[in-house]
Amino acid sequence: MYSGFELDTDVSFYRIGMTNTMDNELFDYSPITERPTITWPNGASVAVYIGLNVEHFLLDRPSTSIWPGTAELVPDALNYGWRDYGPRVGIWRMMESLDRHGFRASVLLNSAVAEHYPQIIKAGLSRNWAWLAHGQTNSILQTDMTRGEELRFLTDVIDTIATATGHRPHGWMGPGLTETFNTPALLAELGLNYLLDWTNDDQPYRLNVPGMISVPYSVELNDLMLFGRGATGPEFLQVVKDQYETLHADSAPGGRVMALALHPFVTGQAFRAKYFDQALEYLAAQPDIWLTTSDEIAEHYRLTVGQDV
Repeated sequence: MYSGFELDTDVSFYRIGMTNTMDNELFDYSPITERPTITWPNGASVAVYIGLNVEHFLLDRPSTSIWPGTAELVPDALNYGWRDYGPRVGIWRMMESLDRHGFRASVLLNSAVAEHYPQIIKAGLSRNWAWLAHGQTNSILQTDMTRGEELRFLTDVIDTIATATGHRPHGWMGPGLTETFNTPALLAELGLNYLLDWTNDDQPYRLNVPGMISVPYSVELNDLMLFGRGATGPEFLQVVKDQYETLHADSAPGGRVMALALHPFVTGQAFRAKYFDQALEYLAAQPDIWLTTSDEIAEHYRLTVGQDV
């Protein structure tokens, strides 16, 4: 049992108390009914962005798997091959739909992609995609790193992405949406200003780290979760429509954010392609939608609502 102690200033946003409970001081409770009004550009009711996970996986470590029975094997041809379909085939199929319907991707980028799949970086640069830091590889988490180790790790990730894309990232999403207690403050120290890891809202909100906000992401409207639970292509399309319709209905007191979280080795599969295309076609046809990026959402919120962030 804990004897009762306060963590040092490196992790000051989380505190362990005498009752073995941890208080969350990274962000405050804020009911969506008691906030300043958010107004999106051109009077849009819902800001929509595509969170495109562009990732690299290591051959000798277990990671996201479609069949856990072989996940601990080295090499794990079944699961590695499934994941490797994304950069080889799936992302190129998805690009066609994104281009056709006028979407710029918000790319959640493993820094190792710059070395292993430079063609994807080149294609994204030609499309003016937004680039967020997403760790080095989805096979490595920094969850057990010390503060100093994590600072060096994050610095390398961010610098690698900045060199490869010509743009220093503004946003972060951890591999598997993971952080340490130090991550938000370290990212702010390195010049980033928003996170996607905390999937608890339909609007951006300020974190209790100076200069840092949370932008909505989704573990529900996420292809790994939806298709992993057996959803079909038509069901995916209906989920997208239902999500938008409800957020639109909710938006009278203030604009909402819809994040569509996608992985090229999942949504990029051939038999799902037409439903992805139809989902984008539906969203692009809505008259009061803002098709945007997570970068632009964060910046608009900062300029219009969170001036003191």
